[in-house]
Amino acid sequence: MKKIISIAGFVAAAALIGFSLFMDLSDSVNLYLGDIELRGPLLILGIVALVIGIYSLPIDKANNKIINILFLIPVLLTFVVTVIVPFILGIFYSLTNWNGVGFTKFVGLENYVTMFQQNDYIYSFVVTFLFTVVNMICVNVVAFGLALLCSSKIKGTNVYRAVYFVPNLIGGIVLGYVWQFIFNKVFIMISPESMLSNPNSAFIAIVIVSTWQYSGYIMMIYVTGLQTIPKDVLEASGIDGASPLTTLLKIKIPMIANTFTVCIFLTLINSFKQFDLNLSITGGAPTRMLAGKAVQSTEFLALNIYNTAITKTNYAMGQTKAVIFFIVLAIVSLTQVALSKKKEVEL
Repeated sequence: MKKIISIAGFVAAAALIGFSLFMDLSDSVNLYLGDIELRGPLLILGIVALVIGIYSLPIDKANNKIINILFLIPVLLTFVVTVIVPFILGIFYSLTNWNGVGFTKFVGLENYVTMFQQNDYIYSFVVTFLFTVVNMICVNVVAFGLALLCSSKIKGTNVYRAVYFVPNLIGGIVLGYVWQFIFNKVFIMISPESMLSNPNSAFIAIVIVSTWQYSGYIMMIYVTGLQTIPKDVLEASGIDGASPLTTLLKIKIPMIANTFTVCIFLTLINSFKQFDLNLSITGGAPTRMLAGKAVQSTEFLALNIYNTAITKTNYAMGQTKAVIFFIVLAIVSLTQVALSKKKEVEL
């Protein structure tokens, strides 16, 4: 009986969904019930019939695989439509003179050659890499220190966790403008020069804000990792006379090596893609002279791509930079994960 209901459900689903899509694509065929257009209701009924057919399948291993695949289809379809297809189109447009609407000719690798001849792009690559390294170290050191504090036996650890996590809930654009005001109006009372007016100190300012915002989130992951360490192991180390530093270096850190892999990966990706704080705090300023030409000293890669495509309306070049950005980010992140996993095994 279940098999009959299941087959009927699949047949009805195919018919209803197919007919509704046919009406959607055809201007000459449509059905109405009074003033109500039936195209949408028929599609919904088709989806309902599909669900009934799935749940009516007899339970066995083969059918379970079919059910798993069917339920994965919406997710896979969404991923293909929102990620795979735009990425392929992006590569295609990077080989043309695309203006954001259309293109008139193929230019081959001309955009890629021109891109690597631009001083501002090369500089953005270098400063982004430097920011990624510095910010990744700062965030993880601060976050791990906070995690040790919040997993200790002091009172009010739950309050501390909540307070440290709050900055991560504030949007990057809003947070950036707030800190821009602090650097320009509050810190100026202490120092005669704003941190944002000097190329080196402006870079440090972005690192400070990024660390302040993101450390709380990474701290929660470290806290979770520390809580998975068996208490009897820590008690045994105390009985054996291990100092707190020895316990930290020889027991806690090796036992949460997989947590370090996750946290380093997240901070690396977040740092490399930094855009909102970069835009709202400095906007790429101040300028710095490089090979006799002025470049934006704090313009990271994401902001450079945005300025190329939106501000300068050079969409083909912006897309070309975005393709390289994706490839480099993928290589760096996968390399980091591979090295971290290898280190986990050694520990």
